[in-house]
Amino acid sequence: MKELRYLNPYFLKYKYHFFGGIIATIVAQIFSLVSPKLISESIASIEKHFNEGKTNHQAIKDLLIENIIWMTLAILASGILTFMMRQTLIVMSRHIEFDLKNVVFKQYEVLTQNFYKKNRTGDLMNRISEDVGRVRMYVGPAVMYTINTIIRFTIVIIYMVRVSPKLTLLTLLPLPILAYFIFKLSTEINKRSLIFQKNLSGLSSFTQELFSGIRVVKSYSIESYKEKEFENLALESNQKSLELAKVQAYFGPLMLFLIGLSNLLVIALGGYMYISGSITKIAVIAEFIIYINMLVWPVTSIGWVSSLVQEAEASQKRLNEFLSIKPEITNNNPTPMSFEGTLTFNNVSLTYEDTSINALKNISFEIKKGETLAIIGRTGSGKSTILSLLSRLYDPTEGEILIDGINLKEANLNTLRDSIGTVPQDAFLFSETISNNIKFGKEDATDEEVVLAAKYAAVHDNIIAFKDQYETVLGERGITLSGGQKQRVSIARALIKNPEILLLDDCLSAVDTETEEEILNNLQIVCKGKTTIIVSHRVSSAKNADKIIILDEGRITQQGTHNQLISTEGYYKELYLKQIAEKELQ
Repeated sequence: MKELRYLNPYFLKYKYHFFGGIIATIVAQIFSLVSPKLISESIASIEKHFNEGKTNHQAIKDLLIENIIWMTLAILASGILTFMMRQTLIVMSRHIEFDLKNVVFKQYEVLTQNFYKKNRTGDLMNRISEDVGRVRMYVGPAVMYTINTIIRFTIVIIYMVRVSPKLTLLTLLPLPILAYFIFKLSTEINKRSLIFQKNLSGLSSFTQELFSGIRVVKSYSIESYKEKEFENLALESNQKSLELAKVQAYFGPLMLFLIGLSNLLVIALGGYMYISGSITKIAVIAEFIIYINMLVWPVTSIGWVSSLVQEAEASQKRLNEFLSIKPEITNNNPTPMSFEGTLTFNNVSLTYEDTSINALKNISFEIKKGETLAIIGRTGSGKSTILSLLSRLYDPTEGEILIDGINLKEANLNTLRDSIGTVPQDAFLFSETISNNIKFGKEDATDEEVVLAAKYAAVHDNIIAFKDQYETVLGERGITLSGGQKQRVSIARALIKNPEILLLDDCLSAVDTETEEEILNNLQIVCKGKTTIIVSHRVSSAKNADKIIILDEGRITQQGTHNQLISTEGYYKELYLKQIAEKELQ
């Protein structure tokens, strides 16, 4: 149960629901015990009446009618209070589920890129859905039935002891046996539940990945192969589920057997004690049978509740492992700041933790407010890494990065990222309308601002050609649009933000040269006075920049203006001549 201690503050937060539910349960159980007592009194009165040979039955009739009325009222009160118990404790569990999902989601948001490189999306989805759902079953039904069982056991046994201590002791003898089996089965359930949850995460990850890459699957005609792979994973998951279910299946029959044994003991021992004179009233046996049967559901639920608790602990352990991860990138300065946009790299190096690849090696450069820097280099040379460092998606392994003379680590993280507009290399669009995707950069943007941003990104004409224009709902990851259209919508999203710093990560690779030229001309207008960094494979995207740096294997091999670099032998000149030749051939 140590993993579930994490939830204790939530019980304190919703203490009024929790203690209100306990009070309602106690009172409900007290009312539920009125019926067996009245039944016992009724049987005892009838027995006494006939034993004394009385012929006037009116008094017995009146007593029975009175007892029936009281039993009806007691049952009604017990039902209302049981309803209140569910309304407090189950509602509490829904509140805790809501809070827990928010905590998990918030943790997802603050964790760094390294975490997402190491974990699969399906597993992360499983934690916030399946695992949190199992934990809710603990804080709701499991807690409710545990409280209900404890209170009912306590009150019923007190009543039983008051009637006959000896018969109570004898009829409850099977309970220690029950406790032993529950302990053994619960331990096994915990082990198998954890294995099942991990297996389910693997199945979810495979499914999510398959759906995301369905176009590749269809293009390579490997549906049957993937179907077989899914079938194998599903069979394995089914096997783990059955192994868990087999253990859980022992609970019900075991509970019913032990309760049945208790009933037999009541009849056999109670009858013997009545014959021997230890019990003077036959009504006591009837009362005890009712008490024992009142314990049937609580005792039977022990197995189910134990199963819920064990599954919840296994799920909470997975959540605790995840929630205990400390983000590598933290906001070290809570004070809001403003930035002009002067950026400085001083001997910056970065080694990726997951791959140990030394992506950048002693990088140094400066770009002043309002200037444009272009970064050119081969694939894997470290271009995108520079942009990731500026947004503090990573921190450098060595060296420092300054913005307006302030170390990025000492700058307010939220303000920093608010000041930056990023267009990633792989344009990601949400399954929303085109308008809302553009407004992602500025949620309160007007329709006029959306249209203007789309025009600057040279995608307005494409959008109005759609039936629903800006209200066109995109498929997952923007699949409705072409690669070039996705890039341009992504550019519009960054431009509408009107940031002090604009980072463009090879975001024109999927557009033709004519559209590229139009966008670059628009950017010169929009980005006037803004610090801009353009990562590209094309000289045409870099030629108008104030400064160009050439990266190769994480090092700066050349830097200067366009005119300076085409006059110097090196990678930039080779690329320039090659692209000029390609353009002439078109």
